[in-house]
Amino acid sequence: MLSFIKGTVAQVLPGMIVLENQGIGYEINVPDGCKAVIAEGTGETVTLYTEMVVREDDVSLYGFSDRESLAFFKLLKTVNGVGAKAALAILSVLDPPSLKQAIAFEDPGPITRANGVGKKIAQRIVMELKDKVEGFDTGSPLRPAAAPLKKGSGKEQAADALVALGYSRSEALAALASVSEEDLTTEEYIRLALKQRR
Repeated sequence: MLSFIKGTVAQVLPGMIVLENQGIGYEINVPDGCKAVIAEGTGETVTLYTEMVVREDDVSLYGFSDRESLAFFKLLKTVNGVGAKAALAILSVLDPPSLKQAIAFEDPGPITRANGVGKKIAQRIVMELKDKVEGFDTGSPLRPAAAPLKKGSGKEQAADALVALGYSRSEALAALASVSEEDLTTEEYIRLALKQRR
């Protein structure tokens, strides 16, 4: 119904902005880190790609800075048990390339970082969407999965250290897979892997 709304950010509320367009203020639910939130008070014109969610007791607008995020929002809502608020929470902690990677690598860990999303729901998201995300072009190719790590090697220890730092196993392995150098120390692997994650 409303494909997008262009306007200036009049107000930022928790999880929501008021976008002013021709004297009308639209309350739009947005993910954390949305560009429109950053634009508050600058007078800058922003465009949000929107989805109107209609329920028996509520009509709400959800907005995203790019079409890819909106597409993933719609896709997440096709999973049984995932509503608009849960989908928004997931996109608040994972951008489209990271979400696509977590699903493709069948790693529910990063998804559980979203507020209110437990392990069972995250596993269901991975299971139901793993064959669907291949068609989504996020503009960022998936990083290759790492080959099995040699037990006790510096790379394996680096992977364990990255997991201890809060990265999921798939994120740690993907970052290390991009490090082409061999026979480095654990610390060197960690430093180079962290560069890949920036």
